[in-house]
Amino acid sequence: MSILATTAVPTFTAQAYHQGKFTTVTDATVKGKWAVFFFYPADFTFVCPTELGDLAEQHPELQKMGVEVFGISTDTHFVHKAWHDTSDTIKKVTYPLVGDPTGTLTRAFGVHDEASGLANRGTFVVTPEGKVVVAELHADGIGRNASELVRKIQAAQFVHSHPGEVCPAKWKPGAATLKPGLDLVGKI
Repeated sequence: MSILATTAVPTFTAQAYHQGKFTTVTDATVKGKWAVFFFYPADFTFVCPTELGDLAEQHPELQKMGVEVFGISTDTHFVHKAWHDTSDTIKKVTYPLVGDPTGTLTRAFGVHDEASGLANRGTFVVTPEGKVVVAELHADGIGRNASELVRKIQAAQFVHSHPGEVCPAKWKPGAATLKPGLDLVGKI
């Protein structure tokens, strides 16, 4: 079962490759910050580098929004370094690549494929309070779009800071929102 929206981030400790160093990432690392947990099947594959490269292009915008990004696969942090050193696309990645060789994180988030031992394509957006507000799972052959992820985080941040308001389909910053209530029932 995958983590659902409003679920708390599980307790974890993992090793990552980040900006030329090995680092430790824990659930405490993300407390008090917006975060994206971006699970992918494996390094040195086909769709995965296109997704991580696309996310790398949006990473500066996400940083401006106060969002931490964590790319996670069941590879080790050593393999992440080797991939970073050899792939022109992955060299652009400036967010941590987290190793989960035991499958602890992938199982905790419900994206572990027991048959292959790899992660499914899962995306989770987490509030500063540690609650998941976006939980998506994609089939292996379907790459994700980081621009759409940015839009969803913008909506999540708006709703988080504007209690009582919600964002309709295709909402973008500056667009009208809705205030749910009896007066809207049947009028939309």
